[in-house]
Amino acid sequence: MDDEPSVSYEDFKKLDIRVGIVLEAEDLEKSDHLLRLKVDIGEKETRQILAGLKGYYTPKQLVNRKVIVLTNLQPRKMMGLESQGMLLAADVDDKPFLLKLHNDDSENIPLGTPIL
Repeated sequence: MDDEPSVSYEDFKKLDIRVGIVLEAEDLEKSDHLLRLKVDIGEKETRQILAGLKGYYTPKQLVNRKVIVLTNLQPRKMMGLESQGMLLAADVDDKPFLLKLHNDDSENIPLGTPIL
């Protein structure tokens, strides 16, 4: 960690991280790694997010799951589809563990709530 570059608080504040929920999830058959998700982050329209979770999570495990989303990441095309955000996960030995809210009242946290 000592070799990692530091980031100013002003740069950190530029990240828009919000609470979302996965409404739909499906396998991208032509990809070994990607799942296609529809995620509601409290906006008028849902976001399409492509996530390298295949082999770690099934689509069924993701639907109705609250997730933490980096929302202002520049959109990226993969497999001919646009990904409009990124789910935050811990990386343990190259295996993703999705971050989740954990407290007795987490189901009452509204979609789109900023993570500070």
